[in-house]
Amino acid sequence: MYDTILFPTDGSDAAESVLEYALQIAAEHEATIHILNVADTGRDSVTAIRGEVIDVLETEGERIVAEAAQYAKDEGVPVVSAVLQGDPHKSIVDYSKQSDIDCIVMPTHGQRGIKRILLGSVTERVINTAAVPVVAVNPTEDRPFVYPSKHVLVPTDGSRGAALAVTEGIDVARATGATLHLLHVVETGGLGPDARSVLREGELTERANEILAEATEKVEKTSLDSVTSVIEHGNPAKVICDYIDENEIDLAIMGTHGQTDFSRYVMGGVSAKIIRQSPVPVTWVREPESESDEQFRS
Repeated sequence: MYDTILFPTDGSDAAESVLEYALQIAAEHEATIHILNVADTGRDSVTAIRGEVIDVLETEGERIVAEAAQYAKDEGVPVVSAVLQGDPHKSIVDYSKQSDIDCIVMPTHGQRGIKRILLGSVTERVINTAAVPVVAVNPTEDRPFVYPSKHVLVPTDGSRGAALAVTEGIDVARATGATLHLLHVVETGGLGPDARSVLREGELTERANEILAEATEKVEKTSLDSVTSVIEHGNPAKVICDYIDENEIDLAIMGTHGQTDFSRYVMGGVSAKIIRQSPVPVTWVREPESESDEQFRS
């Protein structure tokens, strides 16, 4: 499924804890892992003094990459290493294109601290601009991350991004033998007790059945047998996280179509909460590039 995997690292504890998971993915798919460090030379403080400071950043980057690469070799995973200068998210995305990367694995936060998880961070920008799936991992000591997955969750809302997530979920489940879980959440938080709300909830439930039927039909066209389809009601972020905990989910897959639009699960809403709160890695997939993507990157 994946021949080349990119692992960007800043040498932080968060990145080191995710490296093991990236190596598990690489080993399962007999892939080569590319370990990349980007010296952030786009900051004003660095640009102003250049020279010696940049040399220090590169030297540190080479040390970080060398240590991670040696660990990969010790685990028997083929490795390519690189140190670049520039804007981190652009450098990561450009490298992924130039090196024909199939998948990017990275932590949701690094040296800049847990308080800045994703929002406006390198990981968010990579998710929104990379042409390949991005596996965002929220480092935690509560539970170990294990690949290959046994239970894969795809929350779907019928959007284009969700359709891509379903396709990715099918591919992952077929490659790993995992059970695929399709989940649609009928958001009932804004519905009041009056009759109109009852009718509206009925309409949403009917639409939910259509969405799941469409996703299930796509699955039935493949050789995938182990599939579970569920409709739940409530707050989407909470329901998704609860479903992960209650059903031993070890990987979630969600879709986006560029910029900060995570289909219905908009940044600042459900998707931001999922990527911050998810107790398991989340793979984000997106549509091919469009004009709006170019504007976002510039």
